[in-house]
Amino acid sequence: VQLQASGGGSVQAGGSLRLSCAASGNFFSINAMSWYRQAPGKQRELVALITSGSSTNYADSVKGRFTISRDNAKNTVYLQMNSLKPEDTAVYYCNAANVLIFPTADGMDYWGKGTLVTVSS
Repeated sequence: VQLQASGGGSVQAGGSLRLSCAASGNFFSINAMSWYRQAPGKQRELVALITSGSSTNYADSVKGRFTISRDNAKNTVYLQMNSLKPEDTAVYYCNAANVLIFPTADGMDYWGKGTLVTVSS
């Protein structure tokens, strides 16, 4: 299973970016898909998560500004980021959790390569 993230870049404070992450390869299903971020000198943190049933969860720091969505037919997860702040600057990573390669397999987690988001003041 490969996760390909895209959409990072540089933007001024108050601007918007949309991240995408497409899962490819041979698998039966993906449970939750999420976005994490890691700022310089900080630990990786969960930004937003969406389950296969479209339940969502957000970090308090992004609630009301970021929206996670998912296209199950395309195995793609999106992160719409609005009202960006300099503190949102980080490398953003896509995660696919509890991926079943076949129906009775043990679930496994996969990570994509990060995409850099830089927000200038």
